[in-house]
Amino acid sequence: MSNTIKLEVMRYRPGVDEKPWPQVFDIEWTQDMSILDALALVKDDFEPELAYRWSCRMEVCGSCGMVVNGEPKLACSTFVREYAAVGKITVGALDQFPIEKDLIVDADPFIAKLESVKPYIINKNPRALADKEYRQTPAELAKFKQYTMCINCMLCYQACPQVGLNANFLGPAATALAHRYNLDNRDTGRAGRFKVMNGENGIWPCTFVGYCSEVCPKHVDPAGAIQQAKAAAVPFWALSNLKKEEA
Repeated sequence: MSNTIKLEVMRYRPGVDEKPWPQVFDIEWTQDMSILDALALVKDDFEPELAYRWSCRMEVCGSCGMVVNGEPKLACSTFVREYAAVGKITVGALDQFPIEKDLIVDADPFIAKLESVKPYIINKNPRALADKEYRQTPAELAKFKQYTMCINCMLCYQACPQVGLNANFLGPAATALAHRYNLDNRDTGRAGRFKVMNGENGIWPCTFVGYCSEVCPKHVDPAGAIQQAKAAAVPFWALSNLKKEEA
């Protein structure tokens, strides 16, 4: 098997290009070379202006989310050897978001969705968490621990067909994190979160395709979180409709 492979990188330069275009590089690869390593090779040896994000190199920060041969992947934990038989790798940006340059996208829409569900502990007693230690049993922790593993890589948004139809859809990761805090016995902010989740662009447009959970590198299962959140949201949805009728 040849140790060279064609790496096709989708390039986009703001103010210059109307849309992304492919630039092909022939690179030599090794068994331990990740897609992120391959992009570094291209940047160092061929195209110093190539733009992409990365940080930890170990599937923790979520910075290097990209589309590799049509699938949302983390470049740091996806290896060139996986595509050796194909002979070609195409790397593009997460284009469900606005592309800023090359493989870098504007994450502000995603951050705004996260902020809308208040992904932190809310307690009606402002001194409650400061005055005492809130111990949790293993069973209490197990209810939400899976959803704490989200690294905000946004791969689930690239996979989500509803995001493709409606960019304002709250989406998988934001809902999974909202569900995480709603399940936390230290939190009292469920009603406020469900107001957002029951909105027009909240959880209900989800049709449970499940691809978001398939591409999640941390096995968070956002699709499952959304369905659980729907069940939990029904009383809040019914109450809000009742208040509208009384008004």
